Amino acid sequence: MPPSLPPSTTAHVAPAPTKSGMALLSLALAMLLSSLGTSIAHVGLPTLLTVFKASFAEVQWVVLAYLLTITSLIVCAGWLGDRLGRRRLMLAGLALFTLASAACAAAPSLAWLIAARAVQGSAAAVLLALSMALVGDSVTKARQGSAMGLLGSVSALGTALGPSLGGVLIAQLGWPALFLLNLPLGVLALLLAYQALPPDPVPAAAPARFDYAGLLLLSATLAAYALGMSWGGGRFGLSNLALLLLAALGLLALLRVEARAAAPLLALDSLREPGLASGLATSLLVASVLMSTLVVGPFYLSHTLGLDAGQLGLAMSLGPVGAALAGFPAGRLVDRLGAARLSRLGLLGIGAGCVLLSLLPSTLGLPAYLAPLLLITVSYALFQAANNTRVMAGVSAAQRGKTAGLLNLARNLGLISGTALMGTVFVRALPSADLASATPSEVAAAMQLSFVLASVLIALAWWMDSMGRRQQTRPSARADATP
Repeated sequence: MPPSLPPSTTAHVAPAPTKSGMALLSLALAMLLSSLGTSIAHVGLPTLLTVFKASFAEVQWVVLAYLLTITSLIVCAGWLGDRLGRRRLMLAGLALFTLASAACAAAPSLAWLIAARAVQGSAAAVLLALSMALVGDSVTKARQGSAMGLLGSVSALGTALGPSLGGVLIAQLGWPALFLLNLPLGVLALLLAYQALPPDPVPAAAPARFDYAGLLLLSATLAAYALGMSWGGGRFGLSNLALLLLAALGLLALLRVEARAAAPLLALDSLREPGLASGLATSLLVASVLMSTLVVGPFYLSHTLGLDAGQLGLAMSLGPVGAALAGFPAGRLVDRLGAARLSRLGLLGIGAGCVLLSLLPSTLGLPAYLAPLLLITVSYALFQAANNTRVMAGVSAAQRGKTAGLLNLARNLGLISGTALMGTVFVRALPSADLASATPSEVAAAMQLSFVLASVLIALAWWMDSMGRRQQTRPSARADATP
């Protein structure tokens, strides 16, 4: 078996402040483009349904094609960045995302639009995977927490802006403007990245042979899982079970192939490292919990508290806006106080918000929902900045791309799993499966039960985080005791 590719021997030179700021701005724009690509398309579905004379099941693939492609390819994007050069691949990803956006705007048919969205999603996988990885190449270690917080703020800002900005663009310029918006942003990000991102180091050895079997199995497994969890809008049937069974079989085959590969796409040994394993697991669980505010919250706000569509939109935007405003300050705190301590503080805040939502009666009205919601989303921004910084700080420069891809994959899988899990618990908690016939008090009770489950998941995340820390300290303790 040939030896694995060693870390680069190129000495790291601290980037100049001006170039460092430009590089961080290009990475922030890349993160904004990928998050807008997710959130802005939802608001256009009713218009696309009319324009292309399609059914809802058909137009929802405009969203699903993007999300499924990201989920399937994000680890591969990180792996390729480590092998081919992160700067080189980021430039290619920005160019492809911009061109795919133009193809979306020019789509003459729904099939064309869905295909272009899949290409756009493959480029977004590169942007997501390499933005965090390039922070370590572009920013000094003392500022990496702040940089991670900024990326988190921009991602939350894109999520918050998408629906409202998309509505304005459709009303004023038509649905193609949803995608034409990406052209000036993409060109600007590409120019900044070309000017400011540090050059890729010259590899110390020839790149290992590409793991085509691993890529095929991983992509198919993730696509089957994501589709199985999202098919049918949370109503599980035989199609869902068949897809999930296919995903389980794909995972078994993937583990066998990766154990024998000379340069595996998934380094199974690294997944056994406690710091990485606990960081990925807690990220998945926290993302699942976050979906309870997006899946269950709208029904509670409209059915129990009686908010109209405009009021509902404003209330739902509070969470992403809070996360966007908290992201950069959270990153600064991580730099000053340490990632390990603040990731636990973030978990504590999320758990407290979930407990409050499971206990506070609906008679207290809208403030009793919004205050815990704000606590959850601000704490999530703190957790994300701290957890991402902690995980990325523990990997070598040669593994940053793949590790960043795994972090984003864990988050995406958490969002997909949380959508299905929280939606199912909420609907099953209602006396009747027909939400329209449920009383306000029944909807409130189902919402509270959903957040009881969310509280349990956060407690599990806390336990897994604690176990990971203990396992990390044991080897060092033994090493210190060795004469």
